[in-house]
Amino acid sequence: MRYGNWEVDKERHRERVGRLRNNGGTSRPLYEHSTSPLIEAIRTETHRAHQTRGSRSRAHKELPNSRGEDHQRVGYDAETNRLNGVTLLFTEPSDASMPDVRWRLCAFQGGEVLNEPSLYIHRQTCYIFGRERKVAHIPTDHPSCSDQHAVIQYRLVEKEQPDGLLKKQVSPYIMDLGSTNGTFINGKRIEPQRYYELMEKDTIKFGNSSREYVMFQLINKVRHHHTNSDKVF
Repeated sequence: MRYGNWEVDKERHRERVGRLRNNGGTSRPLYEHSTSPLIEAIRTETHRAHQTRGSRSRAHKELPNSRGEDHQRVGYDAETNRLNGVTLLFTEPSDASMPDVRWRLCAFQGGEVLNEPSLYIHRQTCYIFGRERKVAHIPTDHPSCSDQHAVIQYRLVEKEQPDGLLKKQVSPYIMDLGSTNGTFINGKRIEPQRYYELMEKDTIKFGNSSREYVMFQLINKVRHHHTNSDKVF
């Protein structure tokens, strides 16, 4: 069973691109020049990550998430769309694909970086957020969060390049799964059952929780063969 509008939120993407072009053609987010404590913390964390990227082993740096990705399909029944006995509120789209960029989420609260490991979210095609630990890859335990709150989905979509040509590339998208208290990107609540593209340094918040997650990407890319067999569900 599928829920909601599975089309790419091109309007949000065009608006963002237009604002970037009006900012002198730079590809950097407009708020990179901000002096807010949160953005300063982001700059510090990004600089630290790039400095230590070559000096720490991958095994030490990429701590596993709450559920082992090596067993991502265990307990899933494709016929009923149930995982560990729980019916999922979405199915992966046909353009689901493994990311070729090492994306991670860094947790902040009150403008300060939390003293906990970053969440590396490049090992599978989607990640579910929510309170139901039978299905959530990344649990969100705040009481205002729903059991299946939102999902980050990687999709292989056509993107317009600076030269005007279209090229397929894998990008992260987020969709609110009809949660009670909403999902927020950069402080703005998004519509449920609709994919929104995520970009580096976007801030994600779930429900009324004060915890925020910021999207980062590491420089080195992941090599994958993009096939439907890579899909989690």
